[in-house]
Amino acid sequence: MNLTKNLKLAVVALAASCLTLAASAQDNTLLGAGSTFVNPLFSKMFSQYTASKVNYQSIGSGAGIAQLTAKTVDFGDSDVPLNDDQTAKMGASVLHIPMTSGAVVVTYNIPGVNKALNLTGKDLADIYLGKVTKWNSPEIAATNKGVSLPDLTIVVIHRSDGSGTSFIFTDYLSKVNPEWASKVSKGTAVNWPAGLGGKGNEGVAGLVKQTPGAIGYNELAYAIQNKMEYANIQNKSGKFITATIAATTAASNITIPADSKVSITNTDNPAGYPISSFTWALIYKEQNYGGRSKARATELLKLLWWNIHQGQADCEPLSYAPLSKSAVKTAETILKSATFDGKAIL
Repeated sequence: MNLTKNLKLAVVALAASCLTLAASAQDNTLLGAGSTFVNPLFSKMFSQYTASKVNYQSIGSGAGIAQLTAKTVDFGDSDVPLNDDQTAKMGASVLHIPMTSGAVVVTYNIPGVNKALNLTGKDLADIYLGKVTKWNSPEIAATNKGVSLPDLTIVVIHRSDGSGTSFIFTDYLSKVNPEWASKVSKGTAVNWPAGLGGKGNEGVAGLVKQTPGAIGYNELAYAIQNKMEYANIQNKSGKFITATIAATTAASNITIPADSKVSITNTDNPAGYPISSFTWALIYKEQNYGGRSKARATELLKLLWWNIHQGQADCEPLSYAPLSKSAVKTAETILKSATFDGKAIL
């Protein structure tokens, strides 16, 4: 009896979900899901876009990829390109369209310290490995001479969900600390050696703000919006760099490959901030799937075209780096390769 009731409830829930998606299609609402890293920018962009409504769910890159795989959204967004396993699960070619580049900053809550600390990549990785446990440790004191650091335990905060922000952060740590690379490596979700988990950029920021001694990592816009302190990070040239639009732009000022999938952490540019990354909108190359109409596919392509052109005006006010001319050109070429029944849409 209970089994029958549960099955009926499941059918009702599935029907409701399908109705929601159908309603979205009928009322011209495009559906997106993924990165929390880009959410402040997307919120602004989509509030200004008038050609169609956009419902974007800030649920993390991993969850956004899962939604695109299940074909329940028109586009996903991820701060890391699809890996081989994710690509195979998609079952069809997926395009990566760069939307912007941004910085991941190291936030902290140290009572009595209200200036930007200097942190090296090695020391930052050792903190997350659980090897450096006090704020007044010799390693931190060495790069912060003249700063009165308290004898306070460091509380490590990391993401609990599959996260492109985590990939950017761990990709950087893997490049600058061999022990991290061998023991933990990089990924949207890793086996964290220490600390507490928070869901989304919002969750990490909240935990850092309410926990004395905490250290975390957040997209720059979240740190600024929440009035959080964040560290200067040593780049490959040995300089301690503050995360700014100019420093993020410097990190992303590289040759973009044709598929746009590239890592810009630990940049060679001496003026570049070392924990920077592009974020990509993800769409199926062939848009005729799951009963989609050509009109809906066209609306999606128009939205993303607007994002990489007019929408870029929203980047700088929200502390994201606008796409370079070469990145825009690459994005245009990628969007023009999208098809419906094998024919170009744009």
